[in-house]
Amino acid sequence: MPKPTDIRVAGTELFFLPVETRVPLKFGPETLTHVTCARARLTVRLANGDIATGWGETPLSVQWVWPSALPYEPRHQSLKDFCVRLAKAWAAFDALGHPLELGHDFQQTELPKLLDAFNADSSAGEPMPWLAALVCCSVFDLALHDALGQALCRPTYETYTPEFLTHDLGQFLEPANGSDVEFANRFPADFLAADPPTMMPAWHLVGGLDPLDESELTGDEPDDGYPVLLADWIRTDGLTCLKVKLRGNDAAWDYARLAKVGAIGIAHGVLWLTADFNCTVTDPAYVNEILDRFVADEPQLFGMILYVEQPFPYELETHRIDVHSVSARKPLFLDESAHDWKLIRLGRELGWTGVALKTCKTQTGAILSACWAKAHGMTLMVQDLTNPMLAQIPHMQLAARVGTIMGVETNSMQFYPEASAAEAKVHAGIYRRRGGQVDLSTLTGPGFGYRLEEIARHLPDPEANFGEIKTAIKQ
Repeated sequence: MPKPTDIRVAGTELFFLPVETRVPLKFGPETLTHVTCARARLTVRLANGDIATGWGETPLSVQWVWPSALPYEPRHQSLKDFCVRLAKAWAAFDALGHPLELGHDFQQTELPKLLDAFNADSSAGEPMPWLAALVCCSVFDLALHDALGQALCRPTYETYTPEFLTHDLGQFLEPANGSDVEFANRFPADFLAADPPTMMPAWHLVGGLDPLDESELTGDEPDDGYPVLLADWIRTDGLTCLKVKLRGNDAAWDYARLAKVGAIGIAHGVLWLTADFNCTVTDPAYVNEILDRFVADEPQLFGMILYVEQPFPYELETHRIDVHSVSARKPLFLDESAHDWKLIRLGRELGWTGVALKTCKTQTGAILSACWAKAHGMTLMVQDLTNPMLAQIPHMQLAARVGTIMGVETNSMQFYPEASAAEAKVHAGIYRRRGGQVDLSTLTGPGFGYRLEEIARHLPDPEANFGEIKTAIKQ
């Protein structure tokens, strides 16, 4: 039976915000030097006729969502064009319910049809992948979850209860074969922290192009007041956790890189490392041999490796690699492959032990994936997509609420710190790292706690009409 708090989308607005990096960020074989952030506002109507608005944002990180030999610009333009189609589709989506219910239904019924039609019309040269479609959709899905919180004058995470949800988790999730897990009569709130931490350890990304010491400087580094060398970042931000980007196709380089980062880290008080092999490994023996060499030659560094992140290709169903030998050595986390709980279920069967969640794959998907994984004893992490501006806020909220293995990855302050200057005046603690931590105490109020009325960021005027409000699409 419908609830009086159910909402229906009445209109959408879409904005494109360009951002330049201060230093390049390498994604596998490609390098990111600029990104377009998509920002959406959804207007929703409650069953009683009241209206409210919510906001969502994510970077359209082309190199991550659509790895390809295609030139950058056709992929970039395709992502923006698909966001425009999504804005129209969400405005026309005539369904009533809780954001989790609406988001799930849209992803199950509308998004596949939209992607198929878009790819049929596209001249990009190859089909846009599902991960890219999810990232584009996340902008609107996040705004939907924020809108209900705004409408009820409550934090979004207080709405994942039977008071507001018509359907329990049994309507969305199925347990693993042979498990005794039950989702009937259980709701997301059962798996989320009611009293989340306001301080969390922050993970720094050591990119594949980042200079570690003076011997690696090229002379092209920025002189903008922010650190460049790893030791300077550690001292400035008090870092204790480092995520190390590796190549996944050059074992000697990967071992040497991880060893050098670890040595610098130990000298400056770092406690934890993770190894990110960039989805380029096809044989578990590659990872096992590197880990075993650390056991023999660098046991302290091996002990500091908290987990290994997604060494293997994105397409989990196509590349059904048995990874039990890797997860027997270190916890092994799905990231790019974890599009939804069904793929997490498959990953668990193949030997993966943890899940790296991202809000850029939709808030709906992140919440349902977190519930499935926690119910089956899998460990969680929340990984960054180098989230600036508003995108940083739901990212932080998710990490605090789901309970991660250790804090949250956050690196926009490394690659484009000035992009978030307006938001940082209100939420200084989540756009900088001090004492190795981020401070979420300013994220208060309804929805995701953006406090938009206090943020002085200019957006372009509306130009087009999707639904009952005007929509801006402007670079």
